[in-house]
Amino acid sequence: MKIFIAYGHHNTSDSFNSAVRDTFIDEAKQCGHAVDLVNLFEEKNQLPFYNTNINPPPQLVLDYRERLESSDVMFLIGACHNLRLNSILENWIDWVLHPKWFFSYRSVFADSKYFKNYGFPVPGAMKGKLGIVSISYGGPMVSYWNFSFFDNIPFRRLKKSVFQLGGLKTKYIRFYSVLPNMKKDVFDNHMEAVRKLARSL
Repeated sequence: MKIFIAYGHHNTSDSFNSAVRDTFIDEAKQCGHAVDLVNLFEEKNQLPFYNTNINPPPQLVLDYRERLESSDVMFLIGACHNLRLNSILENWIDWVLHPKWFFSYRSVFADSKYFKNYGFPVPGAMKGKLGIVSISYGGPMVSYWNFSFFDNIPFRRLKKSVFQLGGLKTKYIRFYSVLPNMKKDVFDNHMEAVRKLARSL
C-alpha cells in the first residue's frame, strides 16, 4: 500500500509526535508499504489561511490532492489544541478535503424553493480509502469528554464531520497524558501500539 502522511506538529525531530511518525514509517516500510511524507511546518511553500475567495485553490492544494489520489491511505498526525487538531493540520484539512474534490452535495428536492439547499453528501476522490488520525493529548481521557459523549471529542468530530463526508474508512490512535516526564515503559507501550497499527494495514 502507499501511505500519505501529513505530519502537523511543529517539532519535527524530537517530540512525542515525531516518534509516532518515525516509528510508524519504520514499521510500515518493514511491512512492505511505501510512504509519502509531508512535514507541514517544513514545507517550502505554505498554505495561506483558508479563504473561500481564493478560487481556484493554490497549486499546492492540487499537488496534495494528486498525491492523495495515488495513495491508498491518508494518515494525519498531530496534537489536540482546544479540542481540535493543531491549526496547521486543520487548515490543511480545510483546503485539501474540500468540495467538490473530497465530496459534493446532491439535492433531494432539486426543484423545490423550500428544500433546494437540503441534500446529502456524495463522496469524491477518496471514497473507499483509509483515513487514519493520530492525536496526542496533554491530559487524561476524562478531561476531553467535556460533558459530552459524542460531539466535543476531536476524533469523533473528524469522523462524523469530515471523514464520513468523503467516504473514508477510518482508524484512530490516541495518546493521553502526553507530557515531558512520561515514563519509558509508558512511551514504549505507545510505540508498540503504533507498530501494531502499521502491521494492521
